[in-house]
Amino acid sequence: MADHSFADLTLAALYDGIHPWGPDDDFYLDLVRSADAVLDVGCGTGRLLARAADEGHPGRLVGLDPAAAMLVQARRRAAGVQWLLGDLRTHRWQGDFDLVVMTGHAFQVLLGDEELRTALRAIRAALAEGGRFVFETRNPAVRAWETWTPDRGREVTDADGRAVRVWHEVEDEPAGDRVTFTENFDCPAWDHRRTSRTTLRFLAPGPLSAFLSEAGLRVTEQYGDWERGPLTPESAEIITVAGPA
Repeated sequence: MADHSFADLTLAALYDGIHPWGPDDDFYLDLVRSADAVLDVGCGTGRLLARAADEGHPGRLVGLDPAAAMLVQARRRAAGVQWLLGDLRTHRWQGDFDLVVMTGHAFQVLLGDEELRTALRAIRAALAEGGRFVFETRNPAVRAWETWTPDRGREVTDADGRAVRVWHEVEDEPAGDRVTFTENFDCPAWDHRRTSRTTLRFLAPGPLSAFLSEAGLRVTEQYGDWERGPLTPESAEIITVAGPA
C-alpha cells in the first residue's frame, strides 16, 4: 500500500523496502518505454523513471513530488531524469508530454473536488494531442481499508540492517469516500516510534469518469488488474487510461 506523505528522511529511505517492485511497476514501465516524454506525478523515490533511464530511455523523463525527502532518494538513482519538488499547482506544462502517470495510488491523495479538478486540468494541459494519462485507484467496492490492521504488520530492514516493524491502523469508519489511517514504524534502535498519517479518497468508476470528462479527458481503457483484465465489481484496482477528449 503506497503512501505519499513520507516527509521524514528515515521513512523515505524505507519506502522501497516496504513497497518492493511489483506487477504495477512492470505495467507502468512498459508504458514509459514506449513514450517519448513522460511526467510522473507523485514520483516518490523515483524508481520507475530511474529504471527507464538506466535502460537507456532516449526521451524526456520528469519526476514531480511534494516530499523533499522522497526526492533525496530519487536524485541518488539515475542521471537523465529531471526531479522537481512540488505539485501540479506549482509546476505547469502545455502539451509537453505524451504520457503522464500517477503510480502507487497517488491519485487517491487528491481529496477535495476542487483540488482534483485543478490537478486534472493541469494534466490535460500537460498532455500533447494523442497523449495518455494513466493511473490507478483502489476500487471502493472491495473495501481494502478493512485489511489495514495491526495484525497484518510486517518487518523490513533499514540501510543499517536493523529490523523495522511496520503496521497500519484505520482511525475511524470511512467519512463518505475518504479513509484516514496511520502507517506506523518502530525500531528498537530508535528513540521514538514514527507515524505517517494519510487520508485517501476512494472514487467509484462513475464519479471518476465524470471528473475526467469535466477536465477534458476521456477514458479510453480501464482494467481491473495489472494483467489488463476487465474491470469488475470485485476488482481490487481501477486502472484507467485516459486521453484528450
